[in-house]
Amino acid sequence: MPLDTANAPEYRHSVCPHDCPSTCALEVERLSATRIGKVRGAKGNSYTAGVICSKVARYAERVHHPDRLTQPLKRVGDKGVGMAAFRPISWDEALDATADAMLKAEQRHGAEAVWPYFYAGTMGLVQRDGIERLRHAKRYSRQKSTICTTLADSGWLAGVGVMRGLDSREIAKSDLIVVWGGNPVSTQVNVMTHIARARKTRGAKLVVVDPYRTGTAEQADTHLMLKPGTDGALAAAVGHVLLKEGFADRAYLARYSDWDQALEDHYADCTPEWAAEITGLSTQEIVDFARLYGETKRSFIRIGYGFSRSRNGSPNVHAVSCLPAITGAWQHEGGGALYANRVIYPLDRTLIQGLDKLDTSVRALDQSRIGPVLTGDKRDLGDGPPVTALFIQNTNPVVVCPESAKVRDGFARDDLFFCVHEQFMPETAAMADIVLPATTFLEHDDIYTASGHTHLQVTRKVIEPFADSRPNHAVICALAKRLGAEHPGFAMSEWEIIDATLKASKLPGAQEMFDMHWLDCAMPFEAMHFLDGFGHADGRFRFKPDWAKVGKDAVHMPAMPGHAAIIEAADEARPFRLVAAPARTFLNSSFTETPGSQAREVRPSVLIHPDACARLGLVDGARARLGNNLGSVVVYVRPFDGVQPDVVVVEGIWPNGAFEEGRGINTLVSADPGPPHGGAVFHDTAIWIRRA
Repeated sequence: MPLDTANAPEYRHSVCPHDCPSTCALEVERLSATRIGKVRGAKGNSYTAGVICSKVARYAERVHHPDRLTQPLKRVGDKGVGMAAFRPISWDEALDATADAMLKAEQRHGAEAVWPYFYAGTMGLVQRDGIERLRHAKRYSRQKSTICTTLADSGWLAGVGVMRGLDSREIAKSDLIVVWGGNPVSTQVNVMTHIARARKTRGAKLVVVDPYRTGTAEQADTHLMLKPGTDGALAAAVGHVLLKEGFADRAYLARYSDWDQALEDHYADCTPEWAAEITGLSTQEIVDFARLYGETKRSFIRIGYGFSRSRNGSPNVHAVSCLPAITGAWQHEGGGALYANRVIYPLDRTLIQGLDKLDTSVRALDQSRIGPVLTGDKRDLGDGPPVTALFIQNTNPVVVCPESAKVRDGFARDDLFFCVHEQFMPETAAMADIVLPATTFLEHDDIYTASGHTHLQVTRKVIEPFADSRPNHAVICALAKRLGAEHPGFAMSEWEIIDATLKASKLPGAQEMFDMHWLDCAMPFEAMHFLDGFGHADGRFRFKPDWAKVGKDAVHMPAMPGHAAIIEAADEARPFRLVAAPARTFLNSSFTETPGSQAREVRPSVLIHPDACARLGLVDGARARLGNNLGSVVVYVRPFDGVQPDVVVVEGIWPNGAFEEGRGINTLVSADPGPPHGGAVFHDTAIWIRRA
C-alpha cells in the first residue's frame, strides 16, 4: 500500500541564529502560519548531522512564550521596574520618539553622541549587522566589538596570521582530540558528535584542558584541571617535552616557521616542573600529555574561547597554537588546530554593513566598557562628547557586560535616552525609554556564516511575525528614513539585500541558495592545513609574534610562547580565582526565560572544592557572599571536587534579578581590556568568599 503522507508533519529548513560557532542547520516543524512544533538538526548537513542542543530543540517554548513582547512600549514609570512602568504606543509614535531623541543628541553634541549598540543575539548577517549601515551613514560612534572573541582572535592571528584552520569534520579522522578551553557538551554539541565518531571508528583519545570538571571533561580520557590563566605555561612545557624527547618535526619547523636557536633555548627553560608550579598540575600529568600529543600525528586541537577570557588570554591562545607547528601535525588529515573559520566565506558585505560609508576617523567605543563609557570615563570618550542616545539590538548589556553595577549606573542617567529592540523584557529593556518588539529567527529572512564549520546558509521565515513584532532590518530602515540617512540598503527588503550580496560575491542568488539549503565553502586540504603557507607575508608560522601589529597595547606581551604573569592573581585578601562559565541550557542571557532551562539550572550557585568549604564553614545549600573591590553577590553553595581548592565556578549569566540582592555575577568582573587589542576578561577575577 502507498504511504499516507496527507497528515505527515511539514518541516521547513532554517538555521539556529544564536551566539555559537555551530550555526546549526535546522528542520522546523510548521504547525500553522503562526505556530511551530518540533525543532531538529538537519541530518543532511555533514556538520550538524541531525544533532542540536536541548535548548534549541525546545525552541517552541521560547518563540511561543507568553512573555514575548507584543507591541511598542513607552516608559512612563521608574527605570528598571519592568512592564508595569510602560504603556503601549503605536509603531509610528515609538519610531518618531526614537528618531527625535537621536536627532536632538546629534544637534546638541554632534553625531558621536549617538551610539548604536549591538552584538550577536542573532548571528544572521542582515538582521545583526544592518545597524552598522545606519551607524556609518550617520557617522555615529563606532563600536569596537570585544565582548566575545577579541582576545582569542589576537592570539590566533599572532601565530597563524589568518582567521581559519582545520575543517571541523576532520575531527572524525583524528586519533587524538584536545578540547582546550571549551565545553562543547554545553556550548557546541556538534563537536561531540564528531569526537564520538573518531572514538568509535578509530579508538581516538579525548583530552580536555579546563579549570573545572565540565560535562565535556567527564567524557574525556584525560582531564587536565589547571588553574585559570595558566594555559600558556602548560603549552610551553608541552613544547619543552616535545623538543627534548624527539617529537618535534625539525624539517617542518625549518620550512614553515620562524624557528631559531633563541626559541630552542627558550623552550629548554620551560620545564614541566616550572609549569607544574604555575598550573597546579603534577609534573607527570604534563609529561604524559606531551608524550601522548607527540606520539599522535593526527592530533586535532579544538581551541575554545574560555581560556582566552583572561588578561593573558591572547598569549595563552598563541602558546597553544604553537604545538601543531612543533610536531608538524598540520601535514596530516585530522591533524592541526581549529579556532575559527571566519574568512573562508567569499562574501562582499558592503551592502549589508554600509562599508562604502565607513569613516575610520569616527571614534570607536569599546562595547565591553559600556559601563565606563556611560559614566563618562575619559579614557573611553577621549575628546569626544558624552553618549546621550543609544539604539540597542541583539544584546542585554545591563546583565552581560563587565562591571555590571557601573553599567546599571550609566543606564540610570536622567540625561540618557535609549531605545531597545527586543523579544522579551530583560533588564536592559526595563530601563529603556522606548522598547520595540522584535521577531525571532523563525519570523524573518537572513543569511548565515559560521566560525565552527564551513557552510553558508540562507533562510526564509518559517512562520509569520508574532503579534506586532518587526525584524531588525525593518526597524533600521524605518529609523533611517526618519533620520535622513541615505544608503541603497535602506530601500531594500532583507531578501533583496541577501540576493544582491550573493550576486556581488559571485555566488548563487538568494532563492537558489535557499533551495540548496547550504553551500560548503571549505577550502582545499592544502589551504586548510597551511601547506601552501600560513597567513603572514612570508608564509611562516610565528613563534615570535609582532604583537604591535596585532594591537596597540603590546608592551606586556611575551616575546616567546609561555606564561604571561599579568592576570589578577589571588592574594591574601582575595584568595580565590573565579571562573564565570556558561551554563548548559542558557546562552549568555538568552533562554533564561524558558521553563526548561530554568528547571535545569535551578538557581545561581557557586561550585567550591569541599576542602575550601570546610575551611570557610560552608555546607551544601548554604548562602555565600563572593566579593572584591567592585562589589559582592550572594549565591548558594554546591560542594564540588572538580576544581582546584583555590578556584570557584559560577555557571550561567543569570538575570541580576535572580540573585538575592539584585546584583549578578558580572558585578565582580573587571572591565579592564585585555591586551594587546582589548577583550573582556570574564574568567580573570580574584575574590574573597564569606558566609552570607
